[in-house]
Amino acid sequence: MNFYRAFTNWIFGGLSRYIGYQATGPTTYDNNTSPPVGFDSAMQLSAVWACVKLLAETVASLPFRVYRITPAGREIATDHPLHELFSGMVNRYQTRIEFFESVILNLVMTGNAYCAIERSGGRVVSLLPLMSAQMQVRQLADGTVVYEYTDEGATRVYASESIWHLKLMGNGVVGLSVLDYQRDTLNIAKGAERSTGKVYANGGKPSGVLMIDRVLTPEQRDMVRQNFNGLTEGDAQRLFVLEAGAKYESVSLSPQDIELLSSRGFQIEEICRWYGVPSVMVNHTAGTTWGSGIQTIIEGFYKLTLRPILEKTELSADIHLVRRSERGTIQCEFDFDALLRSDLKARMDAYAVAINNGVMKPSEARNLEGLPPADGADQLMVQGAMVPITAAGQTLAQPKSKPRSFQIKRDNDGNAVITPTE
Repeated sequence: MNFYRAFTNWIFGGLSRYIGYQATGPTTYDNNTSPPVGFDSAMQLSAVWACVKLLAETVASLPFRVYRITPAGREIATDHPLHELFSGMVNRYQTRIEFFESVILNLVMTGNAYCAIERSGGRVVSLLPLMSAQMQVRQLADGTVVYEYTDEGATRVYASESIWHLKLMGNGVVGLSVLDYQRDTLNIAKGAERSTGKVYANGGKPSGVLMIDRVLTPEQRDMVRQNFNGLTEGDAQRLFVLEAGAKYESVSLSPQDIELLSSRGFQIEEICRWYGVPSVMVNHTAGTTWGSGIQTIIEGFYKLTLRPILEKTELSADIHLVRRSERGTIQCEFDFDALLRSDLKARMDAYAVAINNGVMKPSEARNLEGLPPADGADQLMVQGAMVPITAAGQTLAQPKSKPRSFQIKRDNDGNAVITPTE
């Protein structure tokens, strides 16, 4: 059985769940000469930095709400320990925004994010992010998962109840590392960066050979190299005079010949594809301009990239941070509508629709905008022209009035007095 597990791990890599340490990256690479790319090296690529920064800061900017579900509906549980935790310092070092930046940074780079849970009397009082690169996940023979964290040469073992583990798609125990799987893509991008650096360091001069029509001694070759190395190196702008039939011929491709600029642009799109970020959102505007179509791209990014991350985090918090006795009555959720805060027109349109259809009170909309209460605003309203669908296009029948009769009488003075009869 152990041989079988080892074999499946070799075949499937991180997709195999087996006894022992779990793999987060591939066990084989198509290009075995491609060197590993570490976190620091990857983050030196502007496209990687921009994608990770966009995801981490966008998620971290959303309010994290803790709701209590009651028969009357859902309300913010202001007295719950998790609400107090995410309203202040999540740990001794980080606010809520700084905390989620660290968590999402680890999650999108390595496919896993780990936080040490500190409890007091059963309530969570602190969440401290642990660096994913220093964590190893091991599954025991009975299926129990333990976490081994190495810091400054010492290893500490955590039980699964003491770790809040967020993971991307994987084998169920660990997520697959984006950093490990995009090794070839990152190496190509870094190769283009190095080539560009060399071109500019040499003043844009390609390497070449200096051809002379006679045999030189070793001393003469060294002298020629010293006198004419500026042809291929450095930024010297002096004029070189080649004598005695000497000719210079380039042997390396120019940046134009290897299409260096277009290659670098394509690598930006490749990196963005790994993170699910539209390239225009990291200021790569080749073929795209900021206009009306960008709004559709951004909405797609919100729905297809951000929403899955938020859903994973919310559900994981409900399971691992909320006490078992409170499950079903306490719910954690990001306020996704906060992304509209920068769009005043979209907010006002949404409020108008909600108020006109009796979904939201005007006082609730004013409260969300930070405005003071107003008289008569704390009640649901609806458009008065609404009629049942069965009566659409019809004139409502009006009740017919009964004909009235009158009688004429004369008073004592002989004057006529007209009075209606029942």
